[in-house]
Amino acid sequence: MSNKDLIIAAVFAVVILLVIGAILGVVLVLASKVFHVEEDERIKEVEKMLPGANCGACGKAGCHDLAEALVKGEVKKVSTCKVGKKDKNYDPIIEYMKNHPDKDGTTHIPTI
Repeated sequence: MSNKDLIIAAVFAVVILLVIGAILGVVLVLASKVFHVEEDERIKEVEKMLPGANCGACGKAGCHDLAEALVKGEVKKVSTCKVGKKDKNYDPIIEYMKNHPDKDGTTHIPTI
């Protein structure tokens, strides 16, 4: 093989890889649109009110999971969060949950 043939083969290989990458990129974009999951915006708000230690002392994987459980009503007590403080964390979460019901109008108001 001559140098010219090697260069052509290398360029051909690069072009093939670019085309494969572009096709897979388009597939990923389409998949992200098709399989998009809406998350309740209250979960992020409640998570911001938690201490953010992600320690797992509450029995959940982290603050996000505890916030999700509080919003869904699976956890009834905000004091499940062991590192939280009443004035700084618990009371604001309870007040927020009172003022922000589910889409169907039901409220899951946790207690201390």
